[in-house]
Amino acid sequence: FESITKNYPIYKIKYKGEDICFCQAPCGAPAATQIVDFLISYGVRYIISCGSCGALHPFDENAIIVPISALRDEGTSYHYIEPKRIIDINPQAVKAIKQVLDSRNISYRECRTWTTDGFYRETREMVKYRMEEGCEVVDMECSALAACAEFRGAVFGQILFTADTLANLDEYDERDWGKSSYDIVLELSFEAVHLLGKPA
Repeated sequence: FESITKNYPIYKIKYKGEDICFCQAPCGAPAATQIVDFLISYGVRYIISCGSCGALHPFDENAIIVPISALRDEGTSYHYIEPKRIIDINPQAVKAIKQVLDSRNISYRECRTWTTDGFYRETREMVKYRMEEGCEVVDMECSALAACAEFRGAVFGQILFTADTLANLDEYDERDWGKSSYDIVLELSFEAVHLLGKPA
């Protein structure tokens, strides 16, 4: 995928006899959604995204999060589906992700994520407000990717892992950015998208 800043390689591999493509998307809803839109135009129908999130509740680092809805506090999603505050994540994708996690006895939390591009505006008051609205983690892409997939008729789900934490508003902690989760969530994503692509 060619962007104005750099080229993003998209790889195709065989996973359990099935063609799966994967790539690293850029940070932020607009740029990440450009790549998802591009992939869907080339025939991708099942999408599992994985990435880090900030903890709004006192989750340990590297906790696995399965978003079941996202609060749309970014602008990209509004170009794809009608305005509403919350978008539900495709239940078919959520079911596949949970099935994979359960089969490996990996604990996880289902919750709502707060998707925002304005990370410098994650003020003390706003974090409290979003928590009151039921958000337990914060990310930068989920709601936009879900909206794009819904508009294009693709199935989208996401696996998040906790990195930094805003749970203690008096003492922000970036921790280790969840780096030890990278390999496992990528493999979990492969397994979930493989499960989604199987005939019913």
